[in-house]
Amino acid sequence: MGMFITFEGPEGAGKTTLIKSVAEHLKAKGKDVLVTREPGAGSVGKSIREILLHGETLDPKCELFLFLADRSQHVATIIQPHLELGGVVLCDRHADSTVVYQGYGRGLDLETLRAWNRFATGGLVPDLTFLLDLEPEIGLARIQDKDRLDSEPIEFHRKIRNGFLAEAALSPERWRILDASRCPTEILSHALSYV
Repeated sequence: MGMFITFEGPEGAGKTTLIKSVAEHLKAKGKDVLVTREPGAGSVGKSIREILLHGETLDPKCELFLFLADRSQHVATIIQPHLELGGVVLCDRHADSTVVYQGYGRGLDLETLRAWNRFATGGLVPDLTFLLDLEPEIGLARIQDKDRLDSEPIEFHRKIRNGFLAEAALSPERWRILDASRCPTEILSHALSYV
């Protein structure tokens, strides 16, 4: 098996920038690296992403099932095959985002969300999860084109940040919290020290 690393955090925290830099570093060391994201990987994921981020307002349960459908297809057809070949997978969001956004943010039951995530992923858990922690006001100010989730009220985004911190505290052996208000090179240096 390869290594599965996920990148989580509030909107505008810099996940995409960090993933790109970590991928470049690992590729330079000869690693077989796959960069992917949720939702939106593969043809099914692209369709689901469009509905989730640019569609109409969704019932929280409908939103949840779309994320789970995307994740199930993503793990089965993209993530798991790469890991089985010994590669490294860097994923922009994964199951923890569903627990945080749909649980802490939307108020759905956390244990139910964890169980359904286990079902959707076949029990796959990241080897390492980075939380890019940032005040929501700072992150949202960084975003040029806001999607449906970015446009939620600030109270929602505060719940998201607090939810990520709470989840990280539950599994400190897997999570590494990075201060996303620091400069990108410093964040990268900290991330690489864990990788």
